[in-house]
Amino acid sequence: MIDVVRTAKPSFNRRALATQAMQAATATRAKGKLDQVGPICIYGLCETLGVAVRFNNINMEGMYQRDTPPRIHLSARRPLPRRAFNCAHELGHHVFKHGSSIDELREDAKAQPWDDPKEFLADTFAGFILMPIIGLRRAFSVRGWNPETATPAQIFVIACEFGVGYATLLTHLSVGVNLLTRGRAAFLQRVTPKALRMDILGTLTPEPLIIIDRHHSAPTLDAEVKTLLLLPHDTEVAGGGLFFERDLPAGRLFRAVKPGIFQAVAGEWAVFVRVAPVQKNEPYGYVGLAQYRHLEEDSDE
Repeated sequence: MIDVVRTAKPSFNRRALATQAMQAATATRAKGKLDQVGPICIYGLCETLGVAVRFNNINMEGMYQRDTPPRIHLSARRPLPRRAFNCAHELGHHVFKHGSSIDELREDAKAQPWDDPKEFLADTFAGFILMPIIGLRRAFSVRGWNPETATPAQIFVIACEFGVGYATLLTHLSVGVNLLTRGRAAFLQRVTPKALRMDILGTLTPEPLIIIDRHHSAPTLDAEVKTLLLLPHDTEVAGGGLFFERDLPAGRLFRAVKPGIFQAVAGEWAVFVRVAPVQKNEPYGYVGLAQYRHLEEDSDE
């Protein structure tokens, strides 16, 4: 008897679902009265759509609760860019009217989460709503960069503009919008966040880093206490929320030191930096409703 080896094939049409996700992301931006180009605040969009978002000290990526009103629960233990992507993912479950779901930590989840059409749809939706192709093209073009020849530091700057992680942007550029070849993406994936920070700052540091240049198109920037922010040269900040560290060849380095909303200004360029608190003596960030994340105390309690 001859054993027949069967090759596993997706049980759904990924191209069709990706198109559906892109169209839904475009429609959701329009429903939230947002343009189809720039970076967005995913928490603000959820609030506009009537979906409450709460950060919790939980050991999972996130959860969508289909209820009245609908709710999204996110882990405060994840890095800021990951929380934003997870929120967009859970919003995808809401938009596609999926039932309540819990997304566990990726490393603890099944090996191929994209084998589940609902998870594939939610992930792809998240990519398109946070990183629309027109916006990505503009972000590279205005800086005179090309996705295929961009350096790791340049990719990181684009990721910071859209509020996503370095690896998340690479995946979307290569798999989602085809602006980057798989080979080049794989090469760039070898660079770790630690190595990037070392290369950009010239020193080892465990704190997360956000880089914002004069081409940053969003009026706001989300950070949290202890985050390092590399802003344009000559930037000045009022209010005491950002502590000046030092000037670097690439810009002026600040450290977020207290919660609140602070305006950073460099000539005609300006951005509002919204700083959320972190838990004292704990390895995780703000816990509470997303809409109160920039206040000194949690108004949800």
